[in-house]
Amino acid sequence: MNLSSLRIVTLFGALLFAAQVRAQLTIDIVGVGAQQIPVAVAGFAGSDAALAQQMSAVIEADLARSGLIKTVNSNGLPKNGELAAVPFSELKARGADATVIGSLVPAANGMVAVSFRLVDVPKQEQLTGLVFNVPNKDLRATAHRIADIVYERLTGEKGVFSTRLAYVAKSPGRFQLIVADSDGFNAIPVVNSAEPIISPAWSPDGSRLAYVSFEGRKPSVYIQNVSSGQRTLLTRAAGNQSAPAWSPSGDQIVFASSQAGGTQLFVAGADGSNSRRLTNSGAIDTTPNWAPDGRIYFMSDRGGSPQIYRIAGEGGNAERITFEGSDNANPRVAADGKSMVFVKREGSRYMLAVQDFASRQVQTLTQGPVDESPSFAPNGKLIVYASVYNGKGILAAVSADGRVKQRLGASNADVREPAWGPLPK
Repeated sequence: MNLSSLRIVTLFGALLFAAQVRAQLTIDIVGVGAQQIPVAVAGFAGSDAALAQQMSAVIEADLARSGLIKTVNSNGLPKNGELAAVPFSELKARGADATVIGSLVPAANGMVAVSFRLVDVPKQEQLTGLVFNVPNKDLRATAHRIADIVYERLTGEKGVFSTRLAYVAKSPGRFQLIVADSDGFNAIPVVNSAEPIISPAWSPDGSRLAYVSFEGRKPSVYIQNVSSGQRTLLTRAAGNQSAPAWSPSGDQIVFASSQAGGTQLFVAGADGSNSRRLTNSGAIDTTPNWAPDGRIYFMSDRGGSPQIYRIAGEGGNAERITFEGSDNANPRVAADGKSMVFVKREGSRYMLAVQDFASRQVQTLTQGPVDESPSFAPNGKLIVYASVYNGKGILAAVSADGRVKQRLGASNADVREPAWGPLPK
């Protein structure tokens, strides 16, 4: 296999809560990609064996969760970051098409020099490699970055291992809005409340979250800085405010509001300024999503049943997008603007479907019975969503082609309302 020219569908999956978060997720992989690349993470050399092993373990776990890379048993392989030390014959015997090697070397000022190489085993040549000088506290993040680089080199698609996820965990009498690394480590509750929290949405730069809180006994939209914790109320308008979504530039937010009577869409600056009405349908307009091209997709029942429409960000006439089925809602547009995922109802079942804008073809991705709140990964190849399994709220993931599925459950909490953060800058 020629690894340098291989292109296959990318996939990112499984999420784990960190130990400090009460809701511990378990993972059930119910499907993998049609083709998997066998890769051996041979291990990192270093004077601190524990740190070197941690680097290797994080990279291997990231790649294994992708569904499209099969990690090859690396037990007994030499831990050496040099190309000359790669045991090509042994790797071929184990079926590896590529291997990841590296080293950790103490550097000046308490830093660590982390080097890695991705090596094509059949050709016995290096595909890529880099050196990072980082503090100890950033070693895990560096491992994710290496996994992203390896993944992109092998698949031609951006990796999403360095991204973050926001979600809501519900336990008796408590709601938490949690932000975690892509593998669930460094999970931090950014909001704790006795009242429901719903609809988290990341700003395009990943620095802020918009969400809906019921703490004032009615739904209101808040904007919160993830790092500092500082937050502001978007608007003090009358009525209920819900379903916030950011503009591509991050300076505006579209949201649903009943301030004028029925539920309609409004747009305001991210600081709450210059609020204006976007729709005036006399029906229910809600769950907006701002697409990369500046148009806003939303659900409306103006035609007699819930369907998906789109409208220019400046307003104007809305165009109906969905025509299959009697109930379609909660649209989310992929980062490339070529497709959207949405929730469709068939009978009593709520399922995810994806529609290609060019062909208008619709593909059902899940079978329900209660699948909702879809959120695209920033590379557009995976969708995380809320579901129910054995009577509990869980998160699940499905590839945009429907082939790869993963189920994520928590032992003592319902987990809902996922939102996938952007690629790091």
